[in-house]
Amino acid sequence: MSLYRGIACRRKFFWCYRLLSTYVTKTRYLFELKEDDDSCKKAQQTGAFYLFHSLAPLLQTSAHQYLAPRHSLLELERLLGKFGQDARRIEDSVLIGCSEQQEAWFALDLASLHKPEMETELKGSFIELRKALFQLNARDASLLSTAQALLRWHDAHQFCSRSGQPTKKNVAGSKRVCPSNNIIYYPQMAPVVITLVSDGTRCLLARQSSFPKGMYSALAGFCDIGESVEETIHREVAEEVGLEVESLQYYASQHWPFPSGSLMIACHATVKPGQTEIQVNLRELETAAWFSHDEVATALKRKGPYTQQQNGTFPFWLPPKLAISHQLIKEWVEKQTCSSLPA
Repeated sequence: MSLYRGIACRRKFFWCYRLLSTYVTKTRYLFELKEDDDSCKKAQQTGAFYLFHSLAPLLQTSAHQYLAPRHSLLELERLLGKFGQDARRIEDSVLIGCSEQQEAWFALDLASLHKPEMETELKGSFIELRKALFQLNARDASLLSTAQALLRWHDAHQFCSRSGQPTKKNVAGSKRVCPSNNIIYYPQMAPVVITLVSDGTRCLLARQSSFPKGMYSALAGFCDIGESVEETIHREVAEEVGLEVESLQYYASQHWPFPSGSLMIACHATVKPGQTEIQVNLRELETAAWFSHDEVATALKRKGPYTQQQNGTFPFWLPPKLAISHQLIKEWVEKQTCSSLPA
């Protein structure tokens, strides 16, 4: 090995080591904050807070993009005091992450305060996350998705399901405990499979009536009790479009804050030979259809949503880049493109 290559390899090793060390350090720090109330209270002193109102995050507009402003503990205490609120409201906040420098990040919902006055004071707007999600940068989108799901879970789990008594959250919001029987409740996500079905040259896309006009996506459905991911894929495809699939392949996963916090498990699947006739379950879908590689590749370049055309139709478009369904469809297009190239 040459001297140059030896130095380059050592540099690469130390860079990877620093990256791993940063990740481990952050993970251990967040674990400590979740398990130790005193440490978490201390972290709030130098931490930053994202604000919500009825689960809608506070956002500011900058260059056709939404930004999520953060506020220090002192700024938050001043804000609460100005609106006649006790500073103990901060105890309702939840831990959602931290920076590499171990600045802890929290989220707090101030639904009881007057929204218009808050927006004027904070120079921003409380915008429904579903509408704003795709105009946020990746970091803010991830943090706000985590925050909304966690805040919603706490709002819906304030009483013990066994004793009926009020539960109490820890400082970080990583759990709730029933004081009468010490039952611990942890935030949970519902597993959802999202499957892109292909017949080898085409992919199957569908839309629900709730989708924006013209938008199609891959098939998706919640896992039933007792099901594996594979069983859910087989069942959902059969239920929604009347097809049997095989050759299942895992792609990736993504946390999704809607409707109340889901783990999206994205997979590819191929229909069995000779089974391409779609039988749409109208209780589940508005429509479904096969699309060619060129049609999907063109749709990936569109940014939507779109307005109605003169003939009364809407252009065919796909979920935005941040959604795992977009990435799943994009991967299929890229694989089809590569397979069509000459060897």
